[in-house]
Amino acid sequence: MADPVLLIDRREGIATLTLNRPQAMNALSQALRQALVDAFTQVAADDGTGVVVLTGNGRAFSAGLDLKELGGETRDGGTPGAAIGSGADVIAAMAACDRPIIGAVNGFAVTGGFELALACDVLIASTAARFADTHARVGILPGWGLSQKLSRAIGIYRAKELSLTGNYLSAEQAEAWGLVSRVVEPDLLVPTAHALARDMLSCVPAVMRGYKRVIDAGFATTFADGLRLETEANREHARGLTPEAIAARRRGVQDRGRTQTR
Repeated sequence: MADPVLLIDRREGIATLTLNRPQAMNALSQALRQALVDAFTQVAADDGTGVVVLTGNGRAFSAGLDLKELGGETRDGGTPGAAIGSGADVIAAMAACDRPIIGAVNGFAVTGGFELALACDVLIASTAARFADTHARVGILPGWGLSQKLSRAIGIYRAKELSLTGNYLSAEQAEAWGLVSRVVEPDLLVPTAHALARDMLSCVPAVMRGYKRVIDAGFATTFADGLRLETEANREHARGLTPEAIAARRRGVQDRGRTQTR
């Protein structure tokens, strides 16, 4: 029996999704894309899961769409020669998931794999991580948001340098440019992501999910409209607050501030 293309581990409120096609550098076959869509849909409906960690098995996070499958050379549960962009829409499923998604980039994140990383809410990279946008080299235009998200993340001139050359970006440079939050040794990557996930789980779940929605909605519009969205969300949430609830959470924040060391 073939190994599953996606490994799913749920424990203590964290769902860890591991792309599991190491022999193909975790290329996004139709089967893997569908497995990811199914997983994110299930997570969004699971009250026991508060945060998602997405990573890859082997030396790549993901090499992007499976070009061999698209060319009809191989088949991994999909249709040979299927059109680029057809089938399961992974990025839409991730956007629809209201849980924070931490991308733990373990190795190469290339083209479609780069877009998969950009669909996460927070990125942590191992020292072995490498990012590249090779759309122009392969001869296709991006369809999962890379042309818009990358420039907003690192600036338009840096984004153009990467996308119009196809050159690789090291983990260290990605951190310096603000693409990833931090860089750690490979053996610390998933534990660091899990530690960050536990920090997120210590927040009020409904507020954390609402905050993510407000940030994303505001980021997609103008600053002025983003402020209006925040005000509306604030007023709606404030209607359900009680002084007792605020006092209890304030004490929790104070206690955490006394013990947190980083």
